[in-house]
Amino acid sequence: MNSVISQLYGLEFHWPWLFILLPLPLALRLLSKAKENQNQISDALRVPFYAELQSFSGQAEQQIRSSRGLLAFTLIWLCLIAAAARPVSIGEAQPISASGRDLMLAVDISGSMGQEDMLIQGQAMPRITVVKAVVNAFVEQRKGDKLGLILFGSQAYIQSPLSFDTDTLNTLMREAQVGFAGKQTAIGDAIGFAIKRLRQRPENDRVLILLTDGADTASTLPPLQAANMAAREKIKIYTIGIGASEMEVSGLFGSRFGARKINPSADLDEKTLREIAHQTGGEYYRAHNPQELQSAYQAISALEPVEQEQEMFRPQHSLTHWPLLLALISFAIFVIQRSDIIRTRFTASGENQDA
Repeated sequence: MNSVISQLYGLEFHWPWLFILLPLPLALRLLSKAKENQNQISDALRVPFYAELQSFSGQAEQQIRSSRGLLAFTLIWLCLIAAAARPVSIGEAQPISASGRDLMLAVDISGSMGQEDMLIQGQAMPRITVVKAVVNAFVEQRKGDKLGLILFGSQAYIQSPLSFDTDTLNTLMREAQVGFAGKQTAIGDAIGFAIKRLRQRPENDRVLILLTDGADTASTLPPLQAANMAAREKIKIYTIGIGASEMEVSGLFGSRFGARKINPSADLDEKTLREIAHQTGGEYYRAHNPQELQSAYQAISALEPVEQEQEMFRPQHSLTHWPLLLALISFAIFVIQRSDIIRTRFTASGENQDA
């Protein structure tokens, strides 16, 4: 019935079954009338002036049963039921874009991400600071995709589920702090969380971009086993290894005397990251500096979204306020009429007593 009404008038009720309550007042009235008839004799014996009350009641009932009273009660009840059934107007069908990918971003926030080896204009910046800036710029370029955020350290957790709300994701990324998820690295668990989120999404649109600066040291699910599971679910994983390969450390008492060069990325497990990308059909990128990190995300951003079948939707607008307003107006008119009747009756009664 709803579909027929919608096609004819552009109107639909979310809960049309509530209209079965329309006869309820009539049923209650019949039951009440039967009970009144049973009690009339006993009431007449107990109340000496019952005849007078009966006359007054009969006159009032006659007024209620008048055409105006019945119309008012019927209209009020119909309006209340119609409002409770939640009427909505259905607009013309409109197309919505269904292109794009489902992208999960997994970002390492373990203790080593605080390492200051990212040079910007000669100044060393923490890795996490550069990652936040580059990831936020990447997110802004992916307006047509659903994006989610996984943060991981010793543990992995979903910081932002898949959605088109890129502003919230960027805010959560900016608020991420090194060490909040522990100082170790759980690469395999991060991939596992991504699989749970992406496996229900359409095939060929599932992508995970995983960034880390170390090796897996805390996962309950080994990274390569997680990659194998992702491959079976047709989830493509792009891995990014971040961290400079060389930096100078000051000598004794902070002077340049005795300074030496070290590899701050000695713990980076590039072999595993390459294998993860290879198993899932992705790519591995090495980011020694902010420029290479930006280039890695730009290369991934160049992915062409997969076109899906165009979806249609019909906008809905609630109409509940209209039957409620009509019910309120009808009730106000009925109350005013009843007040006039009662006022007239008492006035006439007072005049009879004076006479």
